[in-house]
Amino acid sequence: MYRIQTLNAISSVIYDELDDQYQVSKEETHPDAYLIRSANLHDQELPEGLLAIGRAGAGTNNIPVDACTEKGIVVFNTPGANANAVKELVIASLFLASRRVIEGIEWTKTLKGQGDEIGKLVEKGKNQFVGPEVKGKRLGVIGLGAIGVMVANAAHAIGMEVLGYDPFISIDAAWHLSRAVKHESSLEALLANSDYITIHVPLNAKTKDLINAENLARANQGIRILNFARGGIINEEDLVKALEEKQVGRYITDFPSEALIGLPNVICIPHLGASTPESEDNCARMAAAQVRDYLENGNIRNSVNFPDCSLPGTGAPRLAVLHKNEPNMVGQITSILAARGININNMNNRSRGQTAYTLIDLDNGSDDGLVEAMGNIQGVISARLMSAKR
Repeated sequence: MYRIQTLNAISSVIYDELDDQYQVSKEETHPDAYLIRSANLHDQELPEGLLAIGRAGAGTNNIPVDACTEKGIVVFNTPGANANAVKELVIASLFLASRRVIEGIEWTKTLKGQGDEIGKLVEKGKNQFVGPEVKGKRLGVIGLGAIGVMVANAAHAIGMEVLGYDPFISIDAAWHLSRAVKHESSLEALLANSDYITIHVPLNAKTKDLINAENLARANQGIRILNFARGGIINEEDLVKALEEKQVGRYITDFPSEALIGLPNVICIPHLGASTPESEDNCARMAAAQVRDYLENGNIRNSVNFPDCSLPGTGAPRLAVLHKNEPNMVGQITSILAARGININNMNNRSRGQTAYTLIDLDNGSDDGLVEAMGNIQGVISARLMSAKR
């Protein structure tokens, strides 16, 4: 029996993936895994025995990833599961960035009580809300992951000229990207050549304040910016100044802040990007499936702190070793197996930055001291022995 603790309300579709082998509750005291949405784990002690955290969403800034890595807790996210929901809101916001629809709606509310004069007042006042069409304009997409690719393709479909910048674009993303999207070799070139930009990169040390005074100065005068990634990617102080100087013509964000709410030419949306029932179901189902595959088979897909690594299930005993990415780690692991007379049927080893993962199918998994022996290797973070399903 595997024990799953849910720290947020999460879609019941998780039970499509978690059968009667799983005990799922909010009150679980000795969980094998967490399934969470936005729960903040930074101030929470991670329990002993926790093997995995499944985040139903793409961002993991609510999870102490480094601490999890040290403890051998695999952190999963669900990239792409909410991509269509975000894409739809981004496309809607392109129109809101151009046509002053929201301001017009608010102004129209002030006409209440004007009776038969409303028609004349509308015709007289509507000019203040004029805005350009997006067709034929240039959209710069920063980040060509699951969401960025969908936004780029959709923008091209509505008649925009689309420029893309992502020095780390994956092969899978490249396959899905329209051939009509022009690749820019630098962020500076993208900003200089775009009428609009939309941001779809994760917030980390490299992307914090990615859009700052220096980069905004390189942009086209009056550029319209959409941010449905994370607030910290744009330096708000620099942005406010650029708005005041009309260097930035319009800013739409899914991440309201004290500095931005109520500013002219700023639309703050209350973090609605992935707030659709379809998206919540997709994220929950994907998170549950990934956690299950790891608990039962040791396979890792879409982890943010350990490499993707898997083997097809054979029913054979399977050794799973999380370890540091250092020389001779695999050699030490296989030497222990050889010394115990255990043959390797199949093996996969993958590394990612400072971490690595080794999966080995064995012909004999009855050696009770094997996991302890693996744990005694310097550089091994944790080890498990299981029977991978067919």
